[in-house]
Amino acid sequence: MADKVEARVESLMQEIIAGTDFELVDVEYIKERDWYLRIFVDKEGGIDLDDCQMLSEKLGAILDKDPIIESAYILEVSSPGIDRVLKKDKDFLREKGKKVDVNFYAPIDGKKFLTGVLEGRDEKFLYLADFEPIPREKISQVRLHIDF
Repeated sequence: MADKVEARVESLMQEIIAGTDFELVDVEYIKERDWYLRIFVDKEGGIDLDDCQMLSEKLGAILDKDPIIESAYILEVSSPGIDRVLKKDKDFLREKGKKVDVNFYAPIDGKKFLTGVLEGRDEKFLYLADFEPIPREKISQVRLHIDF
């Protein structure tokens, strides 16, 4: 069900942002205490609160008429943040050459995560500078690294 909602909402958001400088980064429909529909959007220079409100109102008006989501949910439209999770091929292409944090499902060589410079990925492996190729099935998450 969640996959179906996410696919439909992604399609709706692509229609809403067509011809604009917005980029749809991700859509999540997830049950926490309540159901949440989270839309992550970005644009060159970043998005602001007015952008989020405008997109939320446009999507909300469409979803009020669309029967795809049958139960109550909370709609959130936001920036993916500076430590964004990389999921799609375009994310990995865009962030090539930047530092990323890689988290594993289980420790590899005694480490549960590592930080390295992203060189790319293919169907089987993630490639970081100065590391052996990492099998993708062992990776739980990749996000941009933030130096504090």
